[in-house]
Amino acid sequence: MGEATALSANAGGTPAAPMPLGGDNRAQIDRASITVHESKPAVGGAALGAQLDKIDFQFNPKELTIAKTAKWERKPAKSAQKAAPPEFKGAEPCKLTLEMFFDASGKHDGSVVAVVEKLFNCCVPSSDKPTASPPLVQFHWGPIKSFPAFITSVSAKYTVFASDGTPIRAVCTVSLEEMPGGKGKQNPTSGSLTTKKVHRMVSGDTLASMAYREYGDATRWRELAEFNDIDDPLRIGSGYTLLLPDAEELTRAEG
Repeated sequence: MGEATALSANAGGTPAAPMPLGGDNRAQIDRASITVHESKPAVGGAALGAQLDKIDFQFNPKELTIAKTAKWERKPAKSAQKAAPPEFKGAEPCKLTLEMFFDASGKHDGSVVAVVEKLFNCCVPSSDKPTASPPLVQFHWGPIKSFPAFITSVSAKYTVFASDGTPIRAVCTVSLEEMPGGKGKQNPTSGSLTTKKVHRMVSGDTLASMAYREYGDATRWRELAEFNDIDDPLRIGSGYTLLLPDAEELTRAEG
């Protein structure tokens, strides 16, 4: 049976001098991406609709910044000698900030400008209606999926230019904010990308055996299948990457 390995949001970042995802390493490295979706109305916000586009990272990010804040209020009591306990007033949306590096110095074409324009377009709603919503996006990296979000800002810094002035290298800082109402593989209590175990299936593994090993209950294979979006549990072959959330998150996903 293969080993389960814990993955975190900032695992496997690129070195300070990023190396391209090509050559013999292409099969071993999962390339991060941002998928762009239609915005579907949902209770309290919006949910991911049909995929419209996919923006691949040329180089995997070396770090991710995730921020979650909450509002607390203290009401001082007259003549009280101690501070009043804080009262929870609500949570702010989770925010994710990352950098994307693009380089076309080997081709000297307009591909860098084109991908930057794609990012800028994510900040603009698809129609001019007052109720128009921005397109929703989701960050992907291997088995990790972020919360459904919308892009609040894109800052592009062009650093190298071709002889005709065409930008051929850029660093983009992209900020995403959680969209309420969407269902994503995230930890609702922390608002962060979830740290999960990942198991690569080998011959003899089944969802029932993995459910028993992780949760002590083989009947939870159905919840495990739903969490991993598996339609046919009998056709999972060797090499399939299975996400193993903690028992509490698996229960929340089922609910």
